[in-house]
Amino acid sequence: MSLSSLLTGCGTSLKTFPSQEKFGSTATYSRLFDATPAQTCEAARRALLSQGYIISTAREDLVSGQKSFQPDVESHLQLEIRIVCVPDSKDGKVSLGFVTALQDRYALKKSNNSASLGVGVIGSVSLPFTSSSDSLVKVGSETIVSVSFYDSFFDLVKQYLVADDGLDAAH
Repeated sequence: MSLSSLLTGCGTSLKTFPSQEKFGSTATYSRLFDATPAQTCEAARRALLSQGYIISTAREDLVSGQKSFQPDVESHLQLEIRIVCVPDSKDGKVSLGFVTALQDRYALKKSNNSASLGVGVIGSVSLPFTSSSDSLVKVGSETIVSVSFYDSFFDLVKQYLVADDGLDAAH
């Protein structure tokens, strides 16, 4: 018996999944802006704030924010959006914004607990006291791939860049 057949026989079969990634057009996750990376990231920060996101990171080259949703009583969603802003021209006045959104899904898990009571000489007595505790358990995580989701985000960022240009011109 060869070593490879021995190893094949002893190994456990691993569950395989089809490839989830198809590298292709970057149009879904990135856009060019007529602004510096710092201006682009600031507009992205304002866009997130305007939609109720809590900003966890705000730098000239990176912004990230989170927002929670509760679509029904037993589930919870958390959406995290990250924007990376990089220069795309030699003079730095054109930038490229890369955006990804990750959605985590949680479900309510109930667990029952019963109580027992230890009584000195008698020993342990089980009493019919029960309680249940609820906890959220992460059941999934996925990158948002909807083109319309990203289009609407980039449109909002552009609105804040235009608003900033108006403020700069007034000063």
